[in-house]
Amino acid sequence: MSAPLPAPPGPAGASDTGLAVRMTGIGKAFGAVEANRDASLEVGRGEIHALVGENGAGKSTLMRVLAGLYAPNEGTVEVRGRDVTGWSTSDAIRAGVGMVHQHFMLIPTLTVAENLTLGSEPVRGLQLDRAASERATRELSERTGLRVDPKRQVSELSVGELQRVEILKALYRGAEVLILDEPTAVLSPPEVQELWTVLRRLRDAGGTIILITHKLDEVMAISEKVTVMQQGRTVAWLRTAETTPREIARAMVGRDVALALDATAPAPKVTASSEPASSNLPLLSVRDLTVSTALRNRCVDGVSLDIAPGEILGIAGVEGNGQTELVEAIAGLRPATAGSITLRGSDASQHDLRRLDVRQRGDAGLSYIPEDRHRRGLILEYTVADNLILGRQHHFSSGAQLDRARIGRNAQEQIRAFDIRPADAALPARALSGGNQQKVVIAREMGREFQVLLASQPTRGVDVGAIEFIHQQLREARAAGKAILLVSADLAEILALSDRVAVMYGGRIVTVMPRSEASAEQLGPYMTGVGSSSVDATPDRPRPTSP
Repeated sequence: MSAPLPAPPGPAGASDTGLAVRMTGIGKAFGAVEANRDASLEVGRGEIHALVGENGAGKSTLMRVLAGLYAPNEGTVEVRGRDVTGWSTSDAIRAGVGMVHQHFMLIPTLTVAENLTLGSEPVRGLQLDRAASERATRELSERTGLRVDPKRQVSELSVGELQRVEILKALYRGAEVLILDEPTAVLSPPEVQELWTVLRRLRDAGGTIILITHKLDEVMAISEKVTVMQQGRTVAWLRTAETTPREIARAMVGRDVALALDATAPAPKVTASSEPASSNLPLLSVRDLTVSTALRNRCVDGVSLDIAPGEILGIAGVEGNGQTELVEAIAGLRPATAGSITLRGSDASQHDLRRLDVRQRGDAGLSYIPEDRHRRGLILEYTVADNLILGRQHHFSSGAQLDRARIGRNAQEQIRAFDIRPADAALPARALSGGNQQKVVIAREMGREFQVLLASQPTRGVDVGAIEFIHQQLREARAAGKAILLVSADLAEILALSDRVAVMYGGRIVTVMPRSEASAEQLGPYMTGVGSSSVDATPDRPRPTSP
């Protein structure tokens, strides 16, 4: 096991390629909050470099300084030996520094091609050449394997497709130093491998890639060097080949962390208290549910599923195969065109959820962690305290007035229980890091009484310590007899938590397996459409064997 280095190591082949990026003594404060304090980074040309740390460690802020979005309060920034401290985003783009942000920066009303070429559009005479723009987008999309329709309007895209467009946009602008902030959060395993192929090709051509990620298996798979940050400072530099995921995690959080990294690992042992009570009546029953949208008929195509008390049903699959629409229809955010949704309350009463609005579904015992915290989970201008009661304001009111004292007490309890940082309930949610914003959503939905939890991408964009905590919360909810529908693009997460695993493809559930039979190799063919015909995710139905 290697020890953290006392100073940044020179990049591989440094004498030939030199440094692409050197950041020294960076300090950046936002009012009284110090996001970076004496942070440093060195990355060589032709290198894939991982930047890791807990949520709020200052990783994204440091990279936004490099990309010209923020000017540092102190320290220096050099790119290819030139001092560029305080440069602008346009300066950075012209110099070949591109950043793909964790939260998308696209114009929803424009098409994919229009977003990619914005500011450098092909022209024919005095007119924009849309055909050339679409052709260039399609060629880049096919060459990189990040496939998306150039003519689609961005507002119509899934989260996974939006991420692809962001990566393509940076590549289209000729980025030689490419900063990726959690780029695989919404990609399937095959898409991740395609992205690695793209990044290795860029590296081999002399490009520099800085990867911000919380997924330590990705760090081990793709990077050559690792920089670790803690509380705004750089605390360790590691050579990937000489370290381990546990050592990186320990450097990040200062203690040993339970990791669930290997999707091929055998099923974990399940304690008696957390075994699914399959003999009990289900808490959630969905029958023949069909959902259609203006763009896609039957995006959910006759899905049936049951979840028993004390059971986690995991749904795996490539993004865009109906998982989002299924969960949103159960939550009441999207109308179903056919089928039934029934929730059994704590008093054994039956609730026909299709007859209830979102608020009534919550009161009946349904909690919902949405996949996109910005669009569905938070109002960024509201305070942390107010976000912690969203959808439940009627429980925190006295007459026509909100009970501010109760709201404040609730906020302090949830901030403490879910380790939300900084611990300031009066801050707007926008001021928190992405991972801490996710903790606000988790705290609101799991910090109250519920019978059924819809957890859609619950650990997207959070650090290993927070992932460990959220996974423990889900396991404790299962042990308490709750029913959990878990949707995740992270197959390792599905396999680490689920009692049964279902795969959605083309709007249908195409296989269901007990966790003891499930593995990445077993599930992969179904995720890509090679598996057999659709089935129901109900415990008493026969399950197809793996091909």
